[in-house]
Amino acid sequence: MTRTRSTVEGAVGVLEAFDADHAEWTLSALAAHLGLPTSTLHEHLQTLCGCGLLLQVGRGRYRLGWRLLKLSSALYGSVPWYAPAHDAMTALARGTHLLAFLAVMQGRQVLCVARSVQGREGGAVAGETQFVLPAHASASGKLLYALHGLTPDAAPADWPQEAQAIRRSGHALARDEWEAGTSGLAVPLRGEGGVVLAALGLSFPTGRLRGREALLRRLTDAAAEVSWGLGDRPGPAVHAPAPKRV
Repeated sequence: MTRTRSTVEGAVGVLEAFDADHAEWTLSALAAHLGLPTSTLHEHLQTLCGCGLLLQVGRGRYRLGWRLLKLSSALYGSVPWYAPAHDAMTALARGTHLLAFLAVMQGRQVLCVARSVQGREGGAVAGETQFVLPAHASASGKLLYALHGLTPDAAPADWPQEAQAIRRSGHALARDEWEAGTSGLAVPLRGEGGVVLAALGLSFPTGRLRGREALLRRLTDAAAEVSWGLGDRPGPAVHAPAPKRV
């Protein structure tokens, strides 16, 4: 690996250590978390602070920098479906009192790009601060993999049958698969020509599956409204590609 690539990957690793549970890090704690020598980490931190991507807010303490807002605004502005999808996600969270989310595919990774817990009742669920989701154990991962005709690396033996059922029903369910006690539902958001843009879903304590049909109706109605606004005009069923490994 070249020094330039190694430096960039190191800086990205530093940025990814910041999340809702870790809004601020000290030099020593972050070095232990990343498994880096403090001298190496200090070099990354100074570079990121110099670029405005991090802020030093005290002696040896760091937070994300304001420049990231500029970058995130540019990203969201370049994705036409994000604003209506985000509005639908927030309304779902408020209406169901559960964690609602948006997830997308990037290569073979399933990425959670937005979450909302507005009005949530009850405690946290598994993985709610994770950016990369397990394709084989999350509702959004299973949905997106099935609709793209892919097979998760850790897929169970009956994945072809499950994928077919997901394509037929238009939704995916994960029950106690990521962690016991946490389940989820996901449906697709589509654009013109029925192209799959993202997954819209809910994550909740498994006990809430008693109201699965009502939750699924809310999800399906929300996704249909967003998809219609994005140009999706459902027509005759189109066969999805057969599952494959790549």
